[in-house]
Amino acid sequence: MDNNTNTYRKGHTVASQICVVIPAYNASKTINDVVTKVLKHVSHVVVADDGSTDGTAEIARKAGADVLTIGRNRGKGHVLKMLFQKSVEDGFDAVITIDADGQHDPEEIPSFIDAHILHPGDIIVGSRMHEQEKIPRARYNSMHIARFYISLAANQFIDDTQCGYRLYPLSLLNDLILTTEGYITETEILIKAGDKGTVIRCIDSKAIYTDNGSHYRPVLDTTAITGFVLTYLIMKWFKEGFISDRPFTYTHNNIMNLTGKHKIISIFFQAIIVVISIPVCSLYFIEYLTMQNIVKNNFASLRRRGIKFSKIVRASYMLPFVLMIIIGEKTASIVGIEIRSIDGFIKRYYPDLWSRS
Repeated sequence: MDNNTNTYRKGHTVASQICVVIPAYNASKTINDVVTKVLKHVSHVVVADDGSTDGTAEIARKAGADVLTIGRNRGKGHVLKMLFQKSVEDGFDAVITIDADGQHDPEEIPSFIDAHILHPGDIIVGSRMHEQEKIPRARYNSMHIARFYISLAANQFIDDTQCGYRLYPLSLLNDLILTTEGYITETEILIKAGDKGTVIRCIDSKAIYTDNGSHYRPVLDTTAITGFVLTYLIMKWFKEGFISDRPFTYTHNNIMNLTGKHKIISIFFQAIIVVISIPVCSLYFIEYLTMQNIVKNNFASLRRRGIKFSKIVRASYMLPFVLMIIIGEKTASIVGIEIRSIDGFIKRYYPDLWSRS
């Protein structure tokens, strides 16, 4: 028996242990096509109908999916956690998450499975960053800034932190306490998994943008994700600053998990941290420079990678200015004036610190 046959049989066996899960909300126009194409590569698909009013559940069921019906719209994070739990109960080893709107190509599923075979304990994330010309400019810029901060919190460079096309080992998800809802949950998984030592690998994925519409709310959801990421980083570096050689700080009883159990407390706590984040980051920089002989190898997640804290401080101080430039560009475009100054700012102040430091 040749190696190709062995590889094929191994891939086929692994695929039978993987479930594809699809959160869906009013996706009647696309769900049939997505489910049909997914079933070419795996035998089991679960669609979670998140309170749809357009017949999404029935269409998905007729296409061959197992359907989990949620009475009212609860948001992507809540739905994902329900799908993960169902996949564990059904005996699967891993799940692939794919969107219902057609923006992820099911023909790429074998690439995720191949990567999982080679690295069964890792998270596999689709990356669209190699197709920059296909990504709306404003979206690409926000993705660029997001990966800068999320990569810092996850202890590793993640090329595309915003792509929902992913493969998760279920044993890993079972070891994380997920407290967020909505679109924050996918970011929460990357950060907490990375901060406990999990490797997050990216594979190329197509950048597909359709007219089917997105339920992502640019202002509200971006604000919520930003608050979570900045708060996590501030609390992570608080630990790292006073502990020698500890790059991975995630524990079940960390403050993000404790406050996250109470929504109002969590919102209030994150709001306070965001307000003070820039001056606190400056204090950490002083601590980084002055305490390294007292606490050997403090801020280990940065020192191990050769990341200069000065660049992080500079990026943080630039955030308000970047926001003002973005607002200015948006305002100018409304009156027909095209300005493209923000691109240069983002490339300069939010670089890939892992390969350029």
